[in-house]
Amino acid sequence: MTAGVLALQGAFAAHASVLESLGATVVEVRTADDLALVDRLVVPGGESTTMSMAAERSGLLEPLRAFVASGRPTFGTCAGAILLAAECFDGRADQHQLAAIDISVRRNAFGRQVDSFEVDVPIPALGDAGLGDAGFHAVFIRAPAIERVGDGVEVLARVDDRPAAVRSGAIMVTTFHPELAGDDRLHELFLRS
Repeated sequence: MTAGVLALQGAFAAHASVLESLGATVVEVRTADDLALVDRLVVPGGESTTMSMAAERSGLLEPLRAFVASGRPTFGTCAGAILLAAECFDGRADQHQLAAIDISVRRNAFGRQVDSFEVDVPIPALGDAGLGDAGFHAVFIRAPAIERVGDGVEVLARVDDRPAAVRSGAIMVTTFHPELAGDDRLHELFLRS
């Protein structure tokens, strides 16, 4: 299995490390040729506007759209959730959305960097998949919030009664950073999809 990690900006190295520890071959995706080598893709946290503009400048925006539309597994975390969402509030007018999952997100909804926090959240899908108990330590850094969930989107976890992890088909997103949790189970769930 070859997993790609979008490596235009953000926390891509931490995701690559987790995926490699689980036995995946990892490709850092910076070009359309890189993207063509992978079976599945992680879109990491970072700065969503910067990632969006870098994807456009590098000619990767349309190949990314085609990749997520093809039904191949894709996992977006924090800024990756913003990029994969159908709609983003408080974004820039020139920011791109891949519309891979029918959710609306609000950038930096939990506050500024100083307002970052960690909390344990139950994720029943982990237990259902035989990946241990449902508890997961979630790290929120300038996190977005999912404000609308469309039909067919399954809520996997909530924080403050807001969806914090969702999936629809082969697309899964979290508003937190699982790569910083010291717990590889969400990445393993992604690799199993």
